[in-house]
Amino acid sequence: MHSYSLDDFIADCGEVAARCADPADCVSAIAPLMERLLESDRSFIRPEHLRSDSGHYARNAIYISDDGHLSLFALVWLPGQWTPVHDHGSWGVVGVLQGALEERAFMAVDGEITADHGIRLKRGGVILLKEQSISSFVPNPDHIHVTGVPETRAMAVTLHLYGRNMNSFHIYDVEKGTRCLVDVPHQET
Repeated sequence: MHSYSLDDFIADCGEVAARCADPADCVSAIAPLMERLLESDRSFIRPEHLRSDSGHYARNAIYISDDGHLSLFALVWLPGQWTPVHDHGSWGVVGVLQGALEERAFMAVDGEITADHGIRLKRGGVILLKEQSISSFVPNPDHIHVTGVPETRAMAVTLHLYGRNMNSFHIYDVEKGTRCLVDVPHQET
């Protein structure tokens, strides 16, 4: 295993984020850094990063920058746990440490979403992310999806790096055609 520390990863991502004006350029530059981190010895993962919750997936904060422009979370997914349909309002890079994560995409039928009501979404494709896989997304149009682990699969652990403090996001009610901004808790480490 290669040696690439969490501090190195955070510093490198901070430098990339500071110089990239385009979110697509940012995730293109950070995806290889996430790959390098996933290939490391993983000694940066502490027991508190692996906390799970029997009621819903767990979000464990690993790093949140003082200026709120970068955050890294370890998400722990027990079998049968899913997010609601949501977006991020930011760019992000996701890497799978353990297990497999499923992403089910949604697309806005009418183009850009500019209001919290009258939203028509249709289902898109499915992505299966296995150990050491990396995914990314950019805002505008926002990446709307539901993610989780089917009951038939084992627990998964994923790393999520965002271009902001991911303390809120929109959740969507597909049937009602609405969205609302929610604050999302995380466990500090």
